[in-house]
Amino acid sequence: MRKLLLGACIVMPATIFAQGFQVNLQGQKQIGMAGAGVGTAMDGATLFFNPGAMAMLKDNEINLGVSPLMFKSAFLQDGSTTVENNKNEIAPPFEAYAVWGPKSGKYKIGIGAYTPFGGLVNWGDQWSGRYALISLDLKAIYIQPTVSVKLTDNISLGAGFVYNHGEVELKKAVPISQSNGQDSKATLKGTGEGYGWNAGVYFKTLSGITIGVTHRSKVVTKLKGGDAIFEFPASIPAATLPTKFDSELPLPATTGIGFGFYPSPKTTLALDVNWIHWSVYKNLSFDYDNNTRVADTKSPRNYSDGANIKLGVNQQQTEKLALRAGVGYAFTPVKDGYVTPEAPDANRFIASAGLGYNVSKKFVVDLSFLYEAVHERKQTNLETGLSGTFKTHVYIPGIGLSYKF
Repeated sequence: MRKLLLGACIVMPATIFAQGFQVNLQGQKQIGMAGAGVGTAMDGATLFFNPGAMAMLKDNEINLGVSPLMFKSAFLQDGSTTVENNKNEIAPPFEAYAVWGPKSGKYKIGIGAYTPFGGLVNWGDQWSGRYALISLDLKAIYIQPTVSVKLTDNISLGAGFVYNHGEVELKKAVPISQSNGQDSKATLKGTGEGYGWNAGVYFKTLSGITIGVTHRSKVVTKLKGGDAIFEFPASIPAATLPTKFDSELPLPATTGIGFGFYPSPKTTLALDVNWIHWSVYKNLSFDYDNNTRVADTKSPRNYSDGANIKLGVNQQQTEKLALRAGVGYAFTPVKDGYVTPEAPDANRFIASAGLGYNVSKKFVVDLSFLYEAVHERKQTNLETGLSGTFKTHVYIPGIGLSYKF
């Protein structure tokens, strides 16, 4: 019985990779346009949004950017009048791209590093949901070498290999009192890796509209030999507790179609529709190296697929200054009963703004700001029993530098 109790208490939250952790921050120009970029060829971030469009870029360039993400979430437990808030933490999603090819040539090659999944949340060790989660620090860093070829002046295609380096650290309280009266704690931390691909095709129609179609594959991240750390009372011998664990986490595939409209030489409108294949996420398992007190776990998740739609505009005000804005809406894949404090997910509204300034013919500075209003959601988690209402806002300023050569 004690073994089953410990096993139930130590199961870590399993909705690590919900919509809330799909970080759509892969290019500063595109962020300013709500994240739309599949059907346009704007800069080196095209390597991520649609490798097929990369060969259409006029310049060779290097792009660097960072988007400090501030996640603000509030929770009201059922039966309580006290609203609890997560602690202030800032996650730093980044992007870096380098694209090269003969000027006016038939191909371009490039490499990118970016963070499409990640999260940083800390609720503290005294809040009402501490037995579900204290904190989460998650990073998924993709590295993508890419080749793009122009078949004609109006059609190009491209593909890239994806390597993922993942890092995760999760902490939660366990309702077993230590000698000082404080709750016991459990921590899982480790690194993993996975592999995938990104491919796309890009068309310029006779009417001037551009169309992009892209698919980013599922990446199964395998974590081997992660550290299982327990702060338990001496009455529970350390030799009976796990010290290592293995796990396997699927990062979903995404299929997107995008359109570029050009009502004037200075105006670009971008429309993207993306389908995220979250239905691959059926369960999450933890395999511990010692099952004396803690049984291996297999937690059902049964996600549905998710989707989003984004509309953005880029207006070249002057030779040096471009202004951007965008709106979007994302549909959550997290079903009722599976919402958790590390990803208090729901459908969300997206709004953005940005600007670009040409410091010179070679140097460009881009600024962006993206806001996400996650709908209020009242839930009872089927696994932990945590019951209450979450309300979340996300604020993301960003800055990028580009060098053209």
